[in-house]
Amino acid sequence: MAASCKFAFAIHVLAVLAYRDSKSGACSDALAGSVNTNPVVIRRLLSQLRNAGLIKTHKGMRGGAALELAPEAITLDAVYRAVEPQASFAADRPLPNQGCPVGVGITRVLDEVFASAQAALEAALKERTLRDVLNAMKEEAVSPAAKRLESGKAA
Repeated sequence: MAASCKFAFAIHVLAVLAYRDSKSGACSDALAGSVNTNPVVIRRLLSQLRNAGLIKTHKGMRGGAALELAPEAITLDAVYRAVEPQASFAADRPLPNQGCPVGVGITRVLDEVFASAQAALEAALKERTLRDVLNAMKEEAVSPAAKRLESGKAA
């Protein structure tokens, strides 16, 4: 059971758009190259992000996508809701055997567990923004030698 890559791809695409900080935007081919996926996948994501009001798109030779909002105004839960129509812990499973002592009660119990986990996920995502992602990327980009110098250790 593989997890969806759409959320990670959407964050990646938004980070590229924020990094470029360009009014002209980036085309789906360029974004697909960064994400390392098919441009069709990116176009579908762009459509979802546009419908959520997170980006704007322009067609044509000079077209592309650009952020509609500042990175600090884009919460990760808004991105998640834009590209993941079903909850991560959705209870899309067949009804268990109601004649079984476990099967008769497991659905209700799992629904409560999954609802709690989903709420925790969305609360955590609401606390983070695209700006946080960009800042974390900047920290990650610092070379190991520079990190050692900052910490006072010799290279």
